[in-house]
Amino acid sequence: MANEAVRPAFRQLIDEHAPVRQLGSGFTFTEGPIWHPRDHYLLFSDMPGDVRRRWDRAGVREVLKGTHMANGMTYDEALNLVICEHATSSLTRLKPNGTREVIASHFEGRELNSPNDVCIRSDGSIYFSDPWYGRMPVFGVERPRELGFQGVYRVRPGAVGVEPQLLVDRYLFTMPNGLCFSPDERLLYVNDTEQANIRVFNVAGDGSLSGGRIFASGIKDTLKPGVPDGMKCDQFGNVWVTAPGGLWIYAPDGALIGKVPIPELAANLHWGGADWRTLFVCASTSLYAVETKVGPRNEPFMRASAGANSRSARPAEPAGSGDLRLDPGRCALIIQDMQNDVVMDGGAFADSGAPQHCREQNAIAHAAELAARCRELGIPVIHVWFVVQPGAPGVTLNAPLFEGLVATNAMVEGSWGVAPVAGLEPQPGDHIVRKMRMSAWEGTSLETILKAEGRDTIIETGAWTNMSIEHTARTGADKGYLMIIPEDACSTMNADWHRASVDYAMQNVAAVTTTAQVLAALR
Repeated sequence: MANEAVRPAFRQLIDEHAPVRQLGSGFTFTEGPIWHPRDHYLLFSDMPGDVRRRWDRAGVREVLKGTHMANGMTYDEALNLVICEHATSSLTRLKPNGTREVIASHFEGRELNSPNDVCIRSDGSIYFSDPWYGRMPVFGVERPRELGFQGVYRVRPGAVGVEPQLLVDRYLFTMPNGLCFSPDERLLYVNDTEQANIRVFNVAGDGSLSGGRIFASGIKDTLKPGVPDGMKCDQFGNVWVTAPGGLWIYAPDGALIGKVPIPELAANLHWGGADWRTLFVCASTSLYAVETKVGPRNEPFMRASAGANSRSARPAEPAGSGDLRLDPGRCALIIQDMQNDVVMDGGAFADSGAPQHCREQNAIAHAAELAARCRELGIPVIHVWFVVQPGAPGVTLNAPLFEGLVATNAMVEGSWGVAPVAGLEPQPGDHIVRKMRMSAWEGTSLETILKAEGRDTIIETGAWTNMSIEHTARTGADKGYLMIIPEDACSTMNADWHRASVDYAMQNVAAVTTTAQVLAALR
């Protein structure tokens, strides 16, 4: 079954013909998938069977019998497993040594209904939904309800065993189920299985919710089984939710942009894999997987995947996110093509509009600010220059760019035009890489330097956003590097060409962000 692109943007998220693979079957009802960021395996629940199972390259195996009919699961930043238990009406934490801790079990002196799904904010606070499915036969233990409503709650950081905070009106939801944060954690999405909708709330600095409104409605189909249940947000803010026929994907503005068919009724989903681009789907009696072009929002537990020698990439965040985290010990800064001929008035390419756009972006100052901070932190600064000898021997005339280079006698070694712009001169300890193509990788020593320095995360700045920057980012992604693009430290001929590159072309190969976000991330 082909995926359905309702809007063109869907094709940037997943291939229309990406196959859905069955990884295991014969279960009772699967739920709660969660990926271990260090050890690279997936845990998932089989609620009616009261079993927790694990999938890895060796296949599926049982890891625990007697889970209190667990449903949704996640990890906290210390990689403790946080679990919604239907049979005990509790939210619990399971430590790697097997110690079980009750996080929340009562509200106003009465038992919770049955915690269902859970997500964790960067400050350590835990949000969970509490419908009463766990008090029904099959999916839980049949018993009377003590609360007369179904709520959404927050457990404050460190407030284990303390009554949770009710975040919404008691009677707003009929059956609150899946919930997830936007990439910047300023929004919380909560779906309602019975109302067949998704609501979105503003998240204040103190973790409270306000401004609740309908984000998507009518998530139903009389001809196909499926309901809003599990839900996740990808790195670009799109919302993926289980729905009739499989998964439905909504853009940040609430527009339905595509559907992914799943062979069985889908209950929950989670990204994983070495590059966070495998989407695992728990669906009735089976576990499925499909490859995507995007990864998840960067949840706190995902940052635990880093080790000093690990090459596994963590998912990165788009522009506007306040949650980008960078390990200085893994980073290198590239300053590319910031030369007089390229971005200065009087340079060979001044008529292209490049100097004006560079000023509009304040790209020189932003790159200089990043370079200064990187030097303070011991992050290698690599200057990549386009340099040719007089007469441009060795430059092929196979493209207009190279024809223009030769015709204008640009970038000639020893000339004013080839020199770095004022403010971005190399400092002691910086590296200099010379090239004769658009990409910083082609025929250069760049990768030798990166390997010698032990760096796998590249912060890329400089000129020609839609050419040199984009080509370098694409090749870097193919080589396995995590590419970070502070777009206001880059420039090209005009704003339209720049925006086309950063808003579209580079979204699938790099984390497009800002100088301020990178500086904040280099803690």
